[in-house]
Amino acid sequence: MRLLALLLLGAAVVGLVFLPEILQEVIPLGYPELISLAEQRHGVDWALIAAVIQVESGFSPAAVSKKGAVGLMQIMPDTAAWVSARLGESVAQEDLVDPKVNIHLGTYYLRYLLDRFATEQAALAAYNGGPTNVSRWLEEGTWDGSHGDAHRIPFPETRSYVRRVLLMRRLYRFMYPQGIQELEH
Repeated sequence: MRLLALLLLGAAVVGLVFLPEILQEVIPLGYPELISLAEQRHGVDWALIAAVIQVESGFSPAAVSKKGAVGLMQIMPDTAAWVSARLGESVAQEDLVDPKVNIHLGTYYLRYLLDRFATEQAALAAYNGGPTNVSRWLEEGTWDGSHGDAHRIPFPETRSYVRRVLLMRRLYRFMYPQGIQELEH
């Protein structure tokens, strides 16, 4: 019995050691160079950027939502126009399927929301459900902006979105404990 317990413990330890590598095969991380560049440019954690991309589009640059959001980070054309105007850049709607453009604009917008809202959870909710809605929820006391109170987010899709992005971020941090620099080459 003791030998079986030791064998099972050994198998569990070996499994934990190799689990990040197994998960890297199951849940690949695309565009590490562009994500790293966006992290440096806009000061947003690479794992958060990757998590948003994973949840928004599953790393599909041609993804288009029913509501018209485009590309890896599912940017609405109006939002892209607003962001590009703030940056002093000219971006056409067809450019939104370009991973470099999409990650740049999406990460800039995410940085804007992180600066605008007091919590990361509120910024993520605003990315999905709109900053006007989130501001109203916070002002009215519908939601306090915390992860622990996320069950009070009125939009089920946004509630699920915030939870999934934060889960994916933790998963990417587990999968790539040293960061994504080794993937860039």
